[in-house]
Amino acid sequence: MPSPQLDSPAKPATAVSGRTPAVIRLLVLATFVVILNETIMINAIPRLMSALHITEQTAQWLSTAFMLTMAAVIPITGWFLQRVSTRSAYTTAMGLFLLGTALAAVAPSFEVLLGARIIQASGTAVMMPLLMTTLMQVVPETDRGRVMGNVSLAISVAPAMGPTVSGVILQFGSWRLLFAVVLPIAAVITWRGLKQLKNVGEPQFSTIDW
Repeated sequence: MPSPQLDSPAKPATAVSGRTPAVIRLLVLATFVVILNETIMINAIPRLMSALHITEQTAQWLSTAFMLTMAAVIPITGWFLQRVSTRSAYTTAMGLFLLGTALAAVAPSFEVLLGARIIQASGTAVMMPLLMTTLMQVVPETDRGRVMGNVSLAISVAPAMGPTVSGVILQFGSWRLLFAVVLPIAAVITWRGLKQLKNVGEPQFSTIDW
């Protein structure tokens, strides 16, 4: 039987016109962090080639597989979000991302690292539609254009910042530090999210339109 603390009933959203709801700001922050990882491996390719004894083309799969996984999972996410509560979707997304990040940080081989990146991407693919779905439900219609513009800006900036952030981090250690730095940040965001996030809307039965 699920704990009320872990999966509380949905509550009607109350948003003040002209202000971005706190739940949206929280989800934007979480989405920013997970999308940042899409391009964070680019500057690490030379070190990965040396440490894991792989070619440049093989190392590039760490970024390509991330994007391919997102492309494959996002279409199914709409069905998933209809069947589960907001908190369950958030827990799934960030749980997958944390698992993939932790696994990547200790990956002993390229194959394990690639699998970790796919797990990371699966969580990221859930976060983006979750953010947009929640936005449409909690933001007043008159404010949606403004809020969606701000959200789109944050989502667009994240992948552009990935190479810069990774370049700075790589100055202080190996490629594993890219994941070691992100892991506690994502963990804190997940914890804050589970404390503040409320369920929005009600789960409903649906089927996948293959």
